[in-house]
Amino acid sequence: MNEVGTVTYNVDTFKPGEQFPPANAIERIAKYRRMKKLYDGKQAEIYERATSLLRDTPHAPQLEKLYIAVNIADPIITKVPDLLVGEPPIFDSGLADDSPQQTAINSYVEENDLVKLIHESALANGYRGDSWFKVRYDYRQDYSVLTEMGLELPIDAEMEPIIEHVAADCVFPQTSAGNVKSFKSVVIASVEWVVTAKEDIPFLNVERHLPGYIINERYKLQSYEGGIDTSYGYPVQLFKIVEKVGETTTTETGVPHLLVHHIPYKSTDDQWEGKGTLEALESILIAINDRLVQLDYILWKHSDPTAYGPELGTTGSARLTGAYIPLTAEDKTPGYMTWDGQLNSAFKELETLIGMAFQIAETPQWLFGTVLGDQNAGGTGTSHTDGAAIKARFMPILTKVARIRTHYDRALRDALYNCQLLDIAHGEANFEAVYPTIQWQDGLPHSEKEQAEIMAIRTGNKPTIDVATAIKRLDSLDDLQAAQIIERIKADTEREVGTVDASIFNDPDTETDEGTDA
Repeated sequence: MNEVGTVTYNVDTFKPGEQFPPANAIERIAKYRRMKKLYDGKQAEIYERATSLLRDTPHAPQLEKLYIAVNIADPIITKVPDLLVGEPPIFDSGLADDSPQQTAINSYVEENDLVKLIHESALANGYRGDSWFKVRYDYRQDYSVLTEMGLELPIDAEMEPIIEHVAADCVFPQTSAGNVKSFKSVVIASVEWVVTAKEDIPFLNVERHLPGYIINERYKLQSYEGGIDTSYGYPVQLFKIVEKVGETTTTETGVPHLLVHHIPYKSTDDQWEGKGTLEALESILIAINDRLVQLDYILWKHSDPTAYGPELGTTGSARLTGAYIPLTAEDKTPGYMTWDGQLNSAFKELETLIGMAFQIAETPQWLFGTVLGDQNAGGTGTSHTDGAAIKARFMPILTKVARIRTHYDRALRDALYNCQLLDIAHGEANFEAVYPTIQWQDGLPHSEKEQAEIMAIRTGNKPTIDVATAIKRLDSLDDLQAAQIIERIKADTEREVGTVDASIFNDPDTETDEGTDA
């Protein structure tokens, strides 16, 4: 990264004669892929510090066989999306439940499986540091094969607003002048390999997003000798852009905004790139694996120590699996050669490293149900049952989730707003687009009794919330489902109370006890 100025990605980088990926994106791409290996538990493919230190010794073969890659990164990264959307958020237009805007937003959320999309994005964002959403108006099903074969599309095929992931290592934004947090264009460029009978040919598909327009281009690429950059801990293949293939297509989106939305995991004000959790944990996770390798090697090495004693001879009855050193009569008493490896200290260091990993990740160890070793001074998190007390115990992870939520909140609201604009511009929607709100849940288990008492007060004694919202929040329902429940409650109430026509008391032919002869 440039330490004295703002780094921008020039759109002219994607033209014949230039390198792909651009030189100023290689470090970022290498980081994404290195962190992905770390998250997948494949540290052995990129980190073998313990093996490297002893590579020229007789111990190297054993270390390679005993290498352990403990995947602590997985549960640490997974916990944030679990708390973020473990309880589905409520997407609200701010209008009536039966308004066309709210109906449309409910449809976008349901059709795009938005809650699952958020979970997947937040999971990958935890190790990459950057995630991207793209909104487009298209067929949800890929009909390209039908088009290639000259077949017609199904009769009921309809285009609709689609929200989808974009691979972060394929995105190259161009920042606005004077504002590194604002983008004036975003390029999505991906390498496509076309396999033929003789060779595999790489092509570069370039999708340039501008406010109101999308420009698509295609270039032929060429790999070359030495075209591998290993400067940043992971090999990144380089290509040379040779020539343009086909025609440039320009599409008007009908939306005056970019349809690509950036979601950083953790951000600062001097760069657009985000920072993931694993970046801060990388060296600690490597040290944890090295310590495990060392401990495992020591235990294996000294599980059958070398013995020494008098000469056994060929008919000796002793059976030893390890090495044996014969001694003369003048030598000491027979025994075993043992090594004081200070294993207690090694295990103590391992516990400390794991504790530091969880602390830097802002995630209490007891959150996973168990605590390693003696590092349970903070308790187990199960000694409180009151909602406020539980939140206080979960404060480190909750503040982290709240920080990440702010980035997702803005990007998702923008995406849902653009969905409405696309529906109006290209579909049959006939309403005025509204900027939605999102009611997020904290992801913690709630006491049903406590929640019921709170809602009873708010809907009865102090009507500060409507019944529909209370039902939606308590049972995680959408507007239509809540409306159906309210209608059933109303019907049950009418049947229980019962009503009669008051005019029956005015009928002169109605007999009473007083008007009847004995």
